[in-house]
Amino acid sequence: MITTKTAPSPIGEITLVTITNASGASVVLSTLGAGIVEVNVPDREGRLADVVLGYANPADYIADGPCAGKVPGRYANRIAGGHLEIEGKTYELPVNNGPNHLHGGPEGFQNKIWTLESAEGNKAVMKYVAADGEAGYPGQLTATAEYRWTDANELELTLRAKTDAATVVNLTNHAYWNLDGHNSGSALDHKLTLMASTYLPTDDTLIPEGVKVPVAGSPMDFTKAKKLGSDIKLEFPALVYGKGYDNCWCIDDYKPGVVRTVAVLTDDKSGRVLTVDSDQPGLQVYTGNWLAGSPANKAGRSYDDYDGVAIECQDFPDAPNKPGFPSTLLHAGEEYVRHINFKFSTEK
Repeated sequence: MITTKTAPSPIGEITLVTITNASGASVVLSTLGAGIVEVNVPDREGRLADVVLGYANPADYIADGPCAGKVPGRYANRIAGGHLEIEGKTYELPVNNGPNHLHGGPEGFQNKIWTLESAEGNKAVMKYVAADGEAGYPGQLTATAEYRWTDANELELTLRAKTDAATVVNLTNHAYWNLDGHNSGSALDHKLTLMASTYLPTDDTLIPEGVKVPVAGSPMDFTKAKKLGSDIKLEFPALVYGKGYDNCWCIDDYKPGVVRTVAVLTDDKSGRVLTVDSDQPGLQVYTGNWLAGSPANKAGRSYDDYDGVAIECQDFPDAPNKPGFPSTLLHAGEEYVRHINFKFSTEK
């Protein structure tokens, strides 16, 4: 079942789409940033709870620091110095994260109201058209986000983009998860497994150095299930630079277009398990290190740091400036297609 309602905002009317499956589990999506604002799924006892961080007021997602639940773009994550070169021409992008460009800048896709193209059955499709030159990027880019909510409690997201001139694109979803319930406090007891034996070390502004480094023997090792908080306070460069985890891991045996499991998040308290499948080459894990001071949440309080974890399947940060990274270049006539599936289950 699918229903819609609208809410006002300073930048226009927001449409909220609720999709409920046969068991009564549901998701709520927003045309502001093509966002995920609720995911209500059962625990091991069958009790439903909302496991995605979000705000009471639909308009509070505009320009929020955490980028909660939304699709950032045109380029998710960071581009060093806001400098970009495409086919010999340099482009300057707005700097909004220290010395760097982050998530498409302050006017990125996450802060735009997308057009609801369709909402029927168990699927909603949203579209945003970015003008040539918007946020400094070349080419008119048409992006779509298609969400599908299944009876198996799987939220399937397909991201597409087309351009009329050579440009770069990197799309993801920035939902924060707390499997014990969005308002239950710290997520640092959640256990995380990543199908990634290497990661991308960064400088102190979180720009990758350009090399993959093995995680073995470091706090970055999640090849076996480990609590998010186990090593987070260690004096390790990546953890010091980000005040916690805010790094990109490189998916093992990555093959373009092949969707496979890349991460598993488990909450022993509720029994909920989130399995993330994707065909993206990288996965940014961000432990909500700067959530404090967020807009009032769905329970009426601001979140605290570490109240949720974002698992962002994406291309590598700063790839346009790193020739050794997988290319994020998109030419006219080509279609960018990426898949991210959030699959909810329980264990005893």
